[in-house]
Amino acid sequence: MYHRLLDTPLEGSHSFFLFGPRGTGKTSWLKKKVPQGLYIDLLNQDTFFLLLQDPHRLESLIPKGFADWIIIDEVQKIPPLLDEVHRLIEQFRYKFILTGSSARTLKRKGTNLLAGRALYYKMFPLTALELGSQFHVEKSLQYGHLPTLYSQSVDPKKYLTAYIQVYLREEVMQEGLTRNAGAFAKFLQAASFSQGSLVNTSEIARDTGIERKTVEEYFQILEDLLLAYRLPVFTKRAKRKTIAHAKFYYFDVGIYRNLRPMGPFDRPEEAEGPALESLVFQEIQAINHYFDFNYELYFWRTTDQLEIDFILYGPKGLLGIEVKRSIHVHPQDLKSLKAFQADYPTAKLYLFYGGSQTLYFDQIEAIPIQQALLTLNSILSQEDKNLPQ
Repeated sequence: MYHRLLDTPLEGSHSFFLFGPRGTGKTSWLKKKVPQGLYIDLLNQDTFFLLLQDPHRLESLIPKGFADWIIIDEVQKIPPLLDEVHRLIEQFRYKFILTGSSARTLKRKGTNLLAGRALYYKMFPLTALELGSQFHVEKSLQYGHLPTLYSQSVDPKKYLTAYIQVYLREEVMQEGLTRNAGAFAKFLQAASFSQGSLVNTSEIARDTGIERKTVEEYFQILEDLLLAYRLPVFTKRAKRKTIAHAKFYYFDVGIYRNLRPMGPFDRPEEAEGPALESLVFQEIQAINHYFDFNYELYFWRTTDQLEIDFILYGPKGLLGIEVKRSIHVHPQDLKSLKAFQADYPTAKLYLFYGGSQTLYFDQIEAIPIQQALLTLNSILSQEDKNLPQ
């Protein structure tokens, strides 16, 4: 139903990987783009066990001389298949699209990702630009951007709950990533309190009764399954002392809101502030990838509590983006941006806020959040600047 921004070489003959969390629309997009392709679905039990027992049987599933794309869904479930794919590319010049919701198994088993013979792309949840007139900040903050919520008649809360349970069962348990589903489920909820905040593994270990080493392993599992990201601090040519810890984000704001418990003593803003940051972060990630802007993503925080939510650093420039839910811009909202500007005069600085008008404060541009996300590709498309090394 939606025009996805992902641009892959479907007109060429170069095989490629397409990774992304479950439910982001990889298979639906491919079936629309490659209707004549040959689909090999490793979620199908018969196909899975056939190829698990003997990866060489892959050749028998492909008609001789097949010239269209061969799509293998969830390729990470059988890592030895990549050796067979490699052979078939070399011997028959077949072209493959290999989708996956995790590269963890492939990395852990030392699998050679086709020795550079395949490109690498990602699929993210829907973006504001893809949703167009259906994008509404309040709905996004509550339920996120997984495509099923917008293309099918489903109960959003039930769908998100089921989504998390599927990951626990199919990805974590079946792949043997942890032996204790109960502890991992407890960790998932505890980690939601770190959304948009510094990761404190010791505190989570105390709160959950899980060993700190195990907590650290669980964070790595989330990243490998593409369910979460840790954002590093920006330190290039730093003139002030910065902190060392990374910030944590689940990949979709709806997943975060579903995991984050809210009781009678929880104030709404305790969840809504991180939710708004999360929405902006997932939008930045997707637009940066789809448009090949090649920014490296960071946040900035000094030891004296100056902080900017997102720093983008790359060939197109240096950008700082602060996110505020308030409908008015107060002097305090600009303090960190002005400090960063003093240290990095070439930076382009923005405040995404809850108001309704675009405002200008010297070189800082304050943009209403709805407008900012619908035009994010234009915001990130900056002219080249002389960057600090």
